Parts: sequence; structure tokens; C-alpha cells
Amino acid sequence: MSYRKDYHFSLPDTNYTTHAGVDFKEYPNEKLEQLWRDTLENGMHGLCFSIYEDGQGPGDIITEEQVRRRIKIIKPFTKWVRSFSCIEGNEHIPRIANANGLKTMVGAWLGDDLELNEQEIEGLITLGKEGNVDIAAVGNEVMYRGDLSEEQLLAYIHRVKEALPNTTVGYVDAYYEFSQRPRITDACDVVLSNCYPYWEGCPIEHSLNHMQAMLGQAKDAGKGKKVIITETGWPSEGGGFKGAFSSAENAMKYFINTQIWGAKEKVEIFYFSSFDESWKTGDEGDVGAYWGLWDKNEKIKF
Repeated sequence: MSYRKDYHFSLPDTNYTTHAGVDFKEYPNEKLEQLWRDTLENGMHGLCFSIYEDGQGPGDIITEEQVRRRIKIIKPFTKWVRSFSCIEGNEHIPRIANANGLKTMVGAWLGDDLELNEQEIEGLITLGKEGNVDIAAVGNEVMYRGDLSEEQLLAYIHRVKEALPNTTVGYVDAYYEFSQRPRITDACDVVLSNCYPYWEGCPIEHSLNHMQAMLGQAKDAGKGKKVIITETGWPSEGGGFKGAFSSAENAMKYFINTQIWGAKEKVEIFYFSSFDESWKTGDEGDVGAYWGLWDKNEKIKF
């Protein structure tokens, strides 16, 4: 299958509203699975790249072959790939993605280990100078976790902007952080916003509207800057959080709605994520392992 670059959605023969999305009452499970598959095959703007196989996790060194295999799987379905680190094999992702004709959002993972931060920033700059970075993401939810001060993060952002003057540079965090931290927002070329109705306990029937409100808050903070949704998704199993419940049905509905709405409204979305990752069961609980469109064995879910 080849990716259709100028994709658009033909809405299903059912009621659709901008805020609520598809009226799923007309879709029993079998028809829902077919609509999910049709939506996937229609293509998406971007996909967050899950690098770790079952039994692997952060700290393991990932080979080029593993990255190449997974890029080959997702290539027909997306225009962009987002990576989260520039070390331990993650540096292979943008190189191999670009070689396969995909655009890249490349992240430097920043935390409270300043030596690792240095490796990440230097890795990002190296990849950028090679021409393998379309958007540079300097840190992911650093302010949310409280790993660095604003001054430290700003120094990293300015350093990357100075080293890569022709590259779009931003910082990824939860949508509300950008209105609370105007200095960081001002330093970014683009606002890179994570929007998860699930993690705010939103029931699936209101999730699209809630995500739109999240995007609206990030846009207000950006004051005219471009806003990209860098993560949004719904787990297919593992329990629930307040009024949000993980299930195959809800995961399919959320994916369908976000993709149809994003294409109609020209909102750039990086869906989270490509493959299930077993290691992600710490702070997130059981649901952490089930955010992929493919399972941990690289089999398409539905």
C-alpha cells in the first residue's frame, strides 16, 4: 500500500458533528472495526514511534534493523514520525524515517540527569545538521514533571535554535503548561501540545469536544503561533481513569474521531502511538502498555 499524500476523509453515511464526531450508534462491532481500518488506511498526519519490543525499555540499545523493520510497518499510514530521544539507538529513527520519505519531529529527552541531557542535546544538533530534523522538540513534559527549572529549559531551547537556525524548534508539554509558562511559549517557534482527554477522566462520548477545548487553550497561549497536537490517544485495555475507560471499542472510536476531525479542520496530530510497549506500566498502571495501533508483536490490532 502506498501512502496517499493529499488524503481526505469521505465521512461515513451517518450523522457527524464537529464537536461530538461520528454517531457510532449505527456501527456494531464488526462495522466499527471496518471503519477503524478504513480510517487507518486512509492515512494520518503523524505517528509517535514506539521503539521498544517486548522485554526492552529505556536504557536498552536499539539496533538499526529493529528501527528499519518498524518504520517499514508504519510507512504506508503516516507522513510524519515523532521520536522521543537522540541516544541509545533512537538516533536511527529520524535517519531511517527520512530515508523512507517520512518527515520527522525529533525529540531530545531531558530530565534531571544533566550529563544525559548533554548527550541528548548534542545528538539532536548532530541530527539537525545532517538534515534529518524537520521539527526539533527540546524536551517532553519537563515542566510537568518538574525535572528542570524554566531557566535551564530555556537555555537548552536557545542553544538548539542557535545551532539549527533553519530548523523549527519547540518544546512538548501538556496543553495547559503553555498558558502557565509564557516565557517558554515565547521562546518556541511552534507550540507542541499533548492533549489526553483520557487522563482527565473524560467519558469517550465527550472526548472529541474535550480535546478540542484543550487545543483551544494551547492556541490562546500561543497567540497566533502554530499549534501541533504532539500526542493524543486512547488505550485499548487495562482499566480506567475516573470517567474514562479503556477498551477496544473506545480506542477505535477515539482514533476514528480524531483522524476525521483533524483532516477536516486541518489540525496536525501525532497519534500516540504506533506499537504497544510492555515496559510502560509504571506511573500509568496497566493501561500504559496498550496505547498502540499495533500490538507488542507488531500485529495490527483490529
